[in-house]
Amino acid sequence: MESSVLECVGVEIIGVMSPVSICMFLVVLLVYSLSSPDAAAATFQSAATLVYSENPSDTAAQKLEGAVLNALVFVVLIALVTFLLVLLYYYNCTSFLRHYTRFSAFFVLASLGGSILLSLLQRFSIPVDALTSLLLLLNFTVVGVLSVFSAAVPILLRQAYMVCLGIIVAAWFTKLPEWTTWTLLLALALYDLVAVLAPGGPLKLLVDLASSRDEELPALVYEARPTVPPRNPAALGLLVAGASDSESSRIELQIVSRDSGISDGHNDNQDYDCDDDDDNDNEENGGRGDEGERSPLVGGMGEEEDEVVRREVLGERGIKLGLGDFVFYSVLVGRAAMYDLMTVYACYLAIISGLGCTLILLSVCRKALPALPISISLGVLFYFLTRLLMEPFIVGTATNLMMF
Repeated sequence: MESSVLECVGVEIIGVMSPVSICMFLVVLLVYSLSSPDAAAATFQSAATLVYSENPSDTAAQKLEGAVLNALVFVVLIALVTFLLVLLYYYNCTSFLRHYTRFSAFFVLASLGGSILLSLLQRFSIPVDALTSLLLLLNFTVVGVLSVFSAAVPILLRQAYMVCLGIIVAAWFTKLPEWTTWTLLLALALYDLVAVLAPGGPLKLLVDLASSRDEELPALVYEARPTVPPRNPAALGLLVAGASDSESSRIELQIVSRDSGISDGHNDNQDYDCDDDDDNDNEENGGRGDEGERSPLVGGMGEEEDEVVRREVLGERGIKLGLGDFVFYSVLVGRAAMYDLMTVYACYLAIISGLGCTLILLSVCRKALPALPISISLGVLFYFLTRLLMEPFIVGTATNLMMF
């Protein structure tokens, strides 16, 4: 029986869900550690609150109207910045984009991360002098920037710093007002859907440009490296996640075959093997003999397409997840943590289920897909269902000794 692509790339899927879970868990810990009545009442001015600042004395209609306006302005700003990045990338301003991304990572780690570090030191009364704190923050920031943008560092260190970036940005976004947060999350999910699937969507244009040039996306993305060594170095099958920019990036999952071509003197239909000592007969028999061990992505394809898919799946591949998805997944769970742990569990399960559904759709559709809409929609739905229906039911039955 033919196995599915999810069995073949199951380790990579777990390799994406694990850091997402770690990021959400640490954001929840930060919210619980740094939350206080004074912090809740403090206003946080950002691009998401340019139009309306939520006031507890406002009516529900005023809060909803102001939250919708804030979300609309924020999404328009993101769209403009993304189109600007696409335009710069189209005119080969990749050097500027790389320096901009490095500056964004440095700013997030140094400024926002330093503020969170200072809050933690004050919260737990840790006796550290200013000079030591400054040196620690400087080392952390410099190593982080080098780890994210240098290919010489271990992949685990790079992944750890990508998760740290997501945690820091998400912790700041949890300071937004409640109505603005929920409206903004839904608006970003809709924007992600349009930006990825629409013919002229900015993220679709960005991924198409990167694929046509055979280049990496000029953005901060989390990379889950493959665990299966490539049999054919010329074939490159990637599960690609494209992103727009460092703080508001999105994900689109796509299988991109970047077969660099077939070397001279060989036939187009010939199977290739990494071992140069094998003769042509062994190569052809080996290609047919491994058929039972290789998993096609979708059934019903011809032998030629089947072999291409097998080379892609077993070749050098990796799932890349946009940093913005780490951020907004964690923002949703962090906002749920401000209410109750029951809503945290419900939102976490909804987000992970939505991410799994996106990966399943990826294996079926084999085209660019956004990852925010399903997860965010399920997360928001489960939050309000748990808060309005499940929690009153469980609390009521527990207080009346009907359930323990």
